[in-house]
Amino acid sequence: MRSLLILLCLLSAAGTRGQAVQTRFVEEPEDQTVVAGHRIVLSCVVLNYSGIVQWTKDGLALGMGQGLKAWPRYRIVGTADSGQYNLEISDAELSDDAVYECQATEAALRSRRAKLTVLIPPEDPTIDGAPEILLRAGTPYNLTCRARSAKPAATIVWYRDGLQQDGAVTSTEVLADGKRETTTSQLAINPTDLDIGRVFSCRSTNDAIPAGKETFVKLNVHHPPTVTLSIQPQTVQEGERVVFTCMATANPEIRGYRWAKGGVIIEDAKENKYDTQVDYTFFTEPVSCEVHNDIGSTNVSTLVDVHFAPRIVVDPKPTVTDIGSDVTLTCVWSGNPPLTLTWTKKESNMVLSNSNQLYLKSVTQADAGQYICKAIVPRIGVGEREVTLYVNGPPIISSEAVQYAVRGDRGKVECFIGSTPPPDRIAWAWKENILEAGTLERYTVERTNTGSGVLSTLTINNVMDADFQTRYNCTAWNSFGPGTAIIQLEEKEVFPVGIIAGATIGASILVISFLVALACFLYRRRKGSRKDVTLRKLDIKVETVNREPLTLHTDREEDTASVSTATRVMKAIYSPFKDDVDLKQDLRCDTIDTREEYELKDPTNGYYNVRAHEDRPSSRTVLYGDYRAPGAGRFDTRPPSRLSHSSGYAQLSTYGRGPAAEYTPEPAPAPGPAPGGDTASQLSYENYGGHAAFPAGTAYPTYRLGYGQPPTMERAPYDAYDPMGKYSSATRFSYTSQHSDYGQRFQQRMQTHV
Repeated sequence: MRSLLILLCLLSAAGTRGQAVQTRFVEEPEDQTVVAGHRIVLSCVVLNYSGIVQWTKDGLALGMGQGLKAWPRYRIVGTADSGQYNLEISDAELSDDAVYECQATEAALRSRRAKLTVLIPPEDPTIDGAPEILLRAGTPYNLTCRARSAKPAATIVWYRDGLQQDGAVTSTEVLADGKRETTTSQLAINPTDLDIGRVFSCRSTNDAIPAGKETFVKLNVHHPPTVTLSIQPQTVQEGERVVFTCMATANPEIRGYRWAKGGVIIEDAKENKYDTQVDYTFFTEPVSCEVHNDIGSTNVSTLVDVHFAPRIVVDPKPTVTDIGSDVTLTCVWSGNPPLTLTWTKKESNMVLSNSNQLYLKSVTQADAGQYICKAIVPRIGVGEREVTLYVNGPPIISSEAVQYAVRGDRGKVECFIGSTPPPDRIAWAWKENILEAGTLERYTVERTNTGSGVLSTLTINNVMDADFQTRYNCTAWNSFGPGTAIIQLEEKEVFPVGIIAGATIGASILVISFLVALACFLYRRRKGSRKDVTLRKLDIKVETVNREPLTLHTDREEDTASVSTATRVMKAIYSPFKDDVDLKQDLRCDTIDTREEYELKDPTNGYYNVRAHEDRPSSRTVLYGDYRAPGAGRFDTRPPSRLSHSSGYAQLSTYGRGPAAEYTPEPAPAPGPAPGGDTASQLSYENYGGHAAFPAGTAYPTYRLGYGQPPTMERAPYDAYDPMGKYSSATRFSYTSQHSDYGQRFQQRMQTHV
């Protein structure tokens, strides 16, 4: 029985050895990676095997058959005829992350182990405080971003307005399952007001999601006001106005403004602008603007570029020092634009220093005196200060070595000591005499303290010749020693009062004589310049020679200058002034102008001169005498008269012309009064009725002058013409003073020739 069992075992072992040789794995599972949620297939192909095949997960058998009921997402895919026993895993999960093995149990075959790695993307990243973080300017802050539950651990990158930021600190934390990790990244920032509204983002990535996931946060930065202070205009002259503007931004909003100058609050300034008139203090005392909100306040200040003349800051002080010492004088000025400073000694132009200090080494008494500290601001102004330097030393006597006195009068010899310290003693010595004070015979010594020193005066009564031959010694003593001066007295020449008075009178006579001669010369020169014009009140003779043929033109306008000539002649006659120079000059100018305007022509090439005493039977002229208030029987009614033409020229004495309506184009009849209307040459006294010189009344009947036909003119009687034309003026005629009943005794005349 035992033998049978051994035989069966040997046969079974032999059969199994033969089958094993024939069965083998054609494909075995390999290590693979799958993203959670995706499908994965592990390969297993067995050749020449028809037995049971099963998969194990981390050593645990999954089961047999095509469907693995205990594992709903697992199944065996393939056909037994082809030997395919592939394991398909749907919707991979973290639990699928394990070691898998394919086993042919009946053939006692096992595949190699395959590692299946399941990748898990991180959760959506988060930033602490998102979506908006309220920060305070100037306070550092760490932005924190977290990417949770990732396998492998996520990588986080920061961006600011799209630009990648470096310097973030990253850490990871493994979760309880030992497979997933959480990544934390912190980015340090120092926010400012410029970061208001700035956007930061963090992006997390791993192998499961190479594109990554991103989240954002917006910054809201609270900050104190940011202030900018400006001035307009930026450069001004002292006394002009400027406007300060305080521009501010703040988060949260601005609560108010406060202005100050030199630290002193300006109560009236409450807005963001401050308008004021500036002076030199604005150059050294800043104007500040303080703006505040709920977070805090900001204060900014500025100086004004004010141009101003020099102003003293540190006044130089008088200094007293001993001889041989070093001295420093200080003088500080302010000015804008930058000033130029000079130190000089009074009455000297030598510049000793250009700085605020004047340094004098080993001073002597010659250095004593007044020093001038001068500051100059170009094109603005100049300022200066004087300071006195006193140098203590032996007395210095500054009196003149030669002094003067008048013989027989009281004389004085003066000894002045202006140095410091003042002298303790002053003594005068002359001949064998010594006197410090008081009187000795004719000599008296007096000491006077002045603001600039000590004056000792030796007074000599009744100065004699011997006094001018004497030398006077003035010696002064102080704590530093003595000082001596020798003074000579000389005689002063005195001129007698009579000589001085005579010289003064003689000089005065010479001056007066010169002025009289000059006046006579100017008078003669002026008289010669107008010798052709001589006017007297009742005797004026004007001769106007017109060389143009007596032709009246209707196409010319009235010449007002011509009309005024005759009028001014009559005004000159009746002027209350005997010699009216202005009227003479006007009359002469009018006569010349009249001659030039008429372009006078003489068809006979002759020279016509109307004289006072020639008989002219063909013409008659009238002299108007001295008109006074009319009296009984003084003026009789005159018979009508007329003027006739001589050689184409007419003579007329007239005062004025009647209205234009009285002129008619009809020719005047021969002798006798003009019937009806007046002609162009008529004279009517009634035109001046009511005038002061011609009172209206019966004593002045109408008196007209008319023209007859000149026998020598080959032309018809006067044609119609414009009575206001240029040639209707009285200046076309000669005015002559002839024999008449009104004043024969006046025979002087004035002639004006062309």
